[in-house]
Amino acid sequence: MRTIGWLGRAAWMAALASGAALAQDLGTILIRNGTILTITHGTIEHGSILIRDGKIAAVGTDVAAPPGAKVIDATGQYVMPGIIDCHSHIAIDGNENEGSISVSSMANIADVLNPEDVDIYRDLAGGVTTANVLHGSANPIGGQTVVIKLRWGKDARDLIFQGALPGIKFALGENPKRSGFQPPPGVPRRYPSTRMGVIDVIREAFTEARDYQRAWNEYNRRQTAGEAYLIPPRRDLKLEPLVEVLEGKRLVHVHCYREDEIVQMMRVSEEFGFKVATFQHVLEGYKVADAIARYGAGASTFSDWWAYKMEAYDAIPYNAALMMQRGVVVSVNSDSAEEARHLNQEAAKCMKWGGLSETEALKLVTLNPAIQLHIADRVGSIEPGKDADLTLWDQHPLSVYAVVQKALIDGQVYFDRQQDLVRRRALAAEKNSLMEKERKAAPPEKPEEAKKVGEKPKQIARVRLSVHG
Repeated sequence: MRTIGWLGRAAWMAALASGAALAQDLGTILIRNGTILTITHGTIEHGSILIRDGKIAAVGTDVAAPPGAKVIDATGQYVMPGIIDCHSHIAIDGNENEGSISVSSMANIADVLNPEDVDIYRDLAGGVTTANVLHGSANPIGGQTVVIKLRWGKDARDLIFQGALPGIKFALGENPKRSGFQPPPGVPRRYPSTRMGVIDVIREAFTEARDYQRAWNEYNRRQTAGEAYLIPPRRDLKLEPLVEVLEGKRLVHVHCYREDEIVQMMRVSEEFGFKVATFQHVLEGYKVADAIARYGAGASTFSDWWAYKMEAYDAIPYNAALMMQRGVVVSVNSDSAEEARHLNQEAAKCMKWGGLSETEALKLVTLNPAIQLHIADRVGSIEPGKDADLTLWDQHPLSVYAVVQKALIDGQVYFDRQQDLVRRRALAAEKNSLMEKERKAAPPEKPEEAKKVGEKPKQIARVRLSVHG
């Protein structure tokens, strides 16, 4: 097992055990006397939420605790839906790119989910309860994606958001044409190496997928008609996910930056009769916001990242707000395990960069990504019948000072800050105790060894001086 973080295996095991223990809090729960940010039905002061069997049963100011219910006192706290990250790469065992070929649609992130990734716990501590885990952007058509709930302490299968449509990652521009990649000596460059080549790869793949679909449709038609001795078409694991795209059974998430490529991708999808679910990053989306709105795709963007490469040079921090004002369903994502820990703050930035209201800003990380992922009937707002994926904050979640106190998924507490603080102190004490034992068990140093050790810092210092001038 890998060593994780500065406390290593001990910390990981303790956090994992705690997550598993917390997740056993089954039964009826009442969260009472909090400020409820419902997202869809305004703010309820001194409100309560009743949870039964992992679902929200009632929301209001006059909700009482039934006999035997566990009560969570939210006095002075804010309760909001769990944050949904529409672009994440956490919980992946190894590299997220199968970059050796241009079309890697047969590769599947679900096959390499890593429930031991401590980023699950850290992002949960930042209020994230659902994440769209994507393949990387090395390929025009990348691997299959999966939506997960951050059920820390569960196994890989239990991370998967049951009922959420699967997805697939596409990519346009610098990354799939391998602008910054030089193959080893003697290894030829992979096709494509131009932007027009990227579009050609996508068009060719869907041409093959359409032919494959027709072959199977014809076989199924003849089989239904009762024909005997039929030989089915040979299965193609690369084309089957693309047929699912054509049939609306798999969502397409497209890594993109430039306005021309965004429009080009929309045209290619219309040529083959499928719809892009989300344009990811989409930093020049503000330039073609009307076209995106008419087309009907979502836009999952950064709050204020720009100029980190040529494609991002025309990005502006008003992008999210401008697209929202033109009718695009917009979310703010992380693309980073660290960034996901403060997506509430990333959403808040859009109040400054574009003048969004508090509710509009909160939608960027709750209801809007739920709509984009086709799971808004389950999560994204606080309403009866939805999954009890909730976070409790000590201050308004759009404040830079806000800290998550509890995170619930399906009505079960998976993160509790007070228990986390107790566990940190216990682990720190254990670490100090082990270090003291190691110090006492170490043999005494010989005089000549101590002298050598004392000389080393001086040698390093001289080298540093020579390097830095």
